[in-house]
This record gives sequence, C-alpha cells and structure tokens, in this order.
Amino acid sequence: MGNIVEVDGLQKTYEGGFQALRDVSLSIQKGEIIALLGPNGAGKTTLISTLCGISSPTGGTARVGGFDILTDYRATRSMIGLVPQEVALEPFEKVINTVRFSRGLFGKPRDEALIERILRQLTLWDKRNSRIMELSGGMKRRVLIAKALCHEPRVLFLDEPTAGVDVELRRDMWGIVEDLKQSGVTIILTTHYIEEAEAIADRIAVINKGEILLVEDKANLMKRMGQKTLRIELNEPAKSVPDALAEYALDLSTDGRTITYTYDTNHSRTGITRLLQDLSDAGLSLRDIQTTQSSLEDIFVGLVQEGAA
Repeated sequence: MGNIVEVDGLQKTYEGGFQALRDVSLSIQKGEIIALLGPNGAGKTTLISTLCGISSPTGGTARVGGFDILTDYRATRSMIGLVPQEVALEPFEKVINTVRFSRGLFGKPRDEALIERILRQLTLWDKRNSRIMELSGGMKRRVLIAKALCHEPRVLFLDEPTAGVDVELRRDMWGIVEDLKQSGVTIILTTHYIEEAEAIADRIAVINKGEILLVEDKANLMKRMGQKTLRIELNEPAKSVPDALAEYALDLSTDGRTITYTYDTNHSRTGITRLLQDLSDAGLSLRDIQTTQSSLEDIFVGLVQEGAA
C-alpha cells in the first residue's frame, strides 16, 4: 500500500541537553493502525508533537505524504489531524461551532454535510447545539476527534485518546477508530492501556528513552515472543520440586499446591507430555491443569526492562 509517514534518524535535544528522541526511524503504511507504546517519558508525545509541527526536530528528517515536515510545513500539517492528551476546548461554545471553526482554521470551505457526517459518526449529532461545558468527559474526547477530522486529514494522531474514560466508552472509541481505518485514515495511537493496542492495532512500535526498540506486526510479535504457562494443581502439597524435575525449571507456589511450567509456543515440542509423565513418576498426583498465553502487556514489559538494562 505504500508508506504515508517516513521518519529517518529524527532527533530532539532540548537546550538543557536532554535528548528526548534518539535517531528515531519509522515507516507507517497507508491505512494502518500503529500503536506507539512506552513508559512515561519515553518520547511518545515528543515524537507526535514533532511530526505535527508543534515541536521542531534538532536532527534527522520526516515526511508525511511525501512532504517534508519542515520545508513543506503547510502541506504536511493539512494532511494531519491531532487529538491531544489534554482536553482544551472553549467551554461556552457549541459543539457544532467548535468543529466548524477548526475546519475554517485550515482554510477549508464550509461543508455542513461533512460536519454532520463526522458528528453522527462520533455520536455527537444530538449534542451539536450543546455547550462544551455541558458534556461529559467522554463526549469532550469525541469533540476533540471531530475537530481533528473536520479538515479531512489522511493521518490521524491519537495521543492517549481514552485516558480518564470508563471501560465501556473506551470500547466505543475502539469501534470509532476501526471505522476511521475503514474510511482510509491512517492512525498512530499512543496509549497506556496495553489491551487497547492489543485490540485495535495492526502493528506495535515500542519506544523507551527516546529510542525505538521494536516495530513489528502485532500478530507476529505475539507469536514470536509469546509464551504459554502451564499451571498444575496438585492433590497433595509438595515441600519442594523433586530433583528429577530440575530440567523443567518449575516454579512451586508457597503453599506447595501449584506448579508452574513456562514453555515457548514456537517450539514443535512443548515437553508437556514428558513433564506429566515425569511428575507421575516422581509421585506427584495432579488435580487440575490450566494453560494461559502471555499477553501483549507481558511482552511490552519485557522489552522495556530489557532496553533499560
């Protein structure tokens, strides 16, 4: 499909010497959803701010739709929509006027049909004549998205779009993001909710201390780095793991009633069949067996810890 965003060796160093971005390189494909994950202070918002023209890079280059973010600022900015973390809206203005004003800022002609379509898509049409101050926090988030979409951008940056909203509304927002993708909008999402990235992203990028640690297809990442855990409950508690089972690196719970075995999902042989036989030979009687798959959160935490080492 081709890349709509190209970042090559992007750097951002502040006057005090703090380096917020360190040679960041990233390619984003047209029509995809990419989740940018990282701990607080990792550089997520700095990267978005730089690509959106709010902050200037101190090195490297970046292009949006083939246009350089510095030399072709107006062209790149017109292609970008930004939903910031902070809810900064005029409290006494009506919803529809707020969105109309944002479209006008980009020099776009008035288009009432487009504004209505966006507001309906975001379940805001019935609130169009309400003042911003009368809306809930979740509805205000939707207004921010409407403002970001009103000039018909091809790339949408969502910086913590569901921060502070309840679980039900968060899931509604996931549906909105999927609808935007289907309409051809490329979406770059930062989030602290790992399940959010797991639910809607096509690819995952992990950033820490201003450096990109990994960019990979979500499904491939979870398959490549995922592990499964076998949880074995015993009929009678064990005082320790028998020496004959040392090769399995088993973990015994403090009450001695549960043994945990972790194995790689990519190996053709998991070793479970042999383990169960060896457990029986060691005199351990099994009561129940359960398996769990490592989540994207487990993988993310492992990557960040490894990058910080």
